[in-house]
Amino acid sequence: MEQADHILIVDDDREIRELLVSYLERNGVHATAVGNGRQMRDVLDNHPVDLVVLDLMLPGEDGLALCRDLRAGPHKRIPVLMLTARSDEADRILGLEMGADDYLAKPFAARELLARVRAVLRRARMLPPNMELTEQATVLSFGDWRLDTVARHLLDTEDTVVALTGAEYRLLRAFLDHPQRVLTRDQLLQLTQGRDADIFDRSIDLLVSRLRQRLRDDAREPRYIKTLRYEGYVFSCAVTAR
Repeated sequence: MEQADHILIVDDDREIRELLVSYLERNGVHATAVGNGRQMRDVLDNHPVDLVVLDLMLPGEDGLALCRDLRAGPHKRIPVLMLTARSDEADRILGLEMGADDYLAKPFAARELLARVRAVLRRARMLPPNMELTEQATVLSFGDWRLDTVARHLLDTEDTVVALTGAEYRLLRAFLDHPQRVLTRDQLLQLTQGRDADIFDRSIDLLVSRLRQRLRDDAREPRYIKTLRYEGYVFSCAVTAR
């Protein structure tokens, strides 16, 4: 029998923990719930975990700090689904930058959480077909830049390394894998986060703005990422792989 996925829920609300554990277990997912970062680390150090559901608002160490530590430590490859407040768009962006793979705004339905969990796990385990060719390349070159896809470093013409957050790297890879092609916000969210946008979601626009700053790309006269009104974005520069 195939072993059930093990989901670790980190939330200081006992009622939410109990509800989610009960729902996930009824749907064939093994779930463990804890209330703080210390308990989270104890579970991670002693049990295999396939995904962490991490609440942003925690007493003591908050979700952003815990997510950052996860990405820097021995459990850095475990996917993270961040739980956030609907109105805190800046916090959602920060969560993605710290390395969260997706976020879910409170309040939410348990079945939506299950759907997001399954989507993140699928994305973590399966390389998207439209990325198979370029994923084999070590370096992607475009304009004045090179992206080392092993070290995840962006380098300029003088070999100066420009650090990218996890969210910025995934967005740049989406553009480099689909150069000179119009990508809608929904498509970019699917490629980078494996989910659809909602009408309040402006995270892609904010990430595009941050990525332009990394590339020193003037939004008024962009060389790399152009905005097409009512359509989305297009990466207008040719990309070579080696």
